[in-house]
Amino acid sequence: MSQPDHITALDLPIPERHQLPEEVQKYFGKCDEKLGMVPNVLTAYSQNLSQFEVFTRFYNELMFGDSELTPLEREMIAVVVSSENSCYYCLTAHGAAVREYSEDPALGELMVMNYRVAELEPRQRAMLDFAHKLTVSPAEISEHDRQSLRDVGFSDRGIWDIANIAGFYNMTNRVASAVDMQPNPEYHGRFR
Repeated sequence: MSQPDHITALDLPIPERHQLPEEVQKYFGKCDEKLGMVPNVLTAYSQNLSQFEVFTRFYNELMFGDSELTPLEREMIAVVVSSENSCYYCLTAHGAAVREYSEDPALGELMVMNYRVAELEPRQRAMLDFAHKLTVSPAEISEHDRQSLRDVGFSDRGIWDIANIAGFYNMTNRVASAVDMQPNPEYHGRFR
């Protein structure tokens, strides 16, 4: 299968790497070191350095900051939200992350296709049910939904983190879909 020859369908003024500020070049270097690539979403955001800085700070805090959610659980939320939104970019990138963190390629595929058929801990199922409901019918979230998360051990801070991660991916899914953002080809074969 051939890969698209674009990062997005938009004609964005994406600078060459050497044209970027030193701190962005260093950030891209860390991506190369840890991931073996610079994710296309970061390349796309590099055309607006103010947005790049806000996006990367918020992403890093949500996905790697202090939280009672594990890295796997955070990625699972990203995939469930992205699955409901049919976001090709995020399903490809975060599906690979679920495969990596879980060391279970089948779980990564189940999360992408239908998380409800996966064998999950009650905590994870409640978390994903909440993230899914927040994606499809946010106005229907009630105290009952929050209490369901407390009942499986989440604190109110944990509920805050679940809501923020789900909200973030709902936003990024819409941006990625609107501009036909393409995932890096490397994601397709990772951790299988």
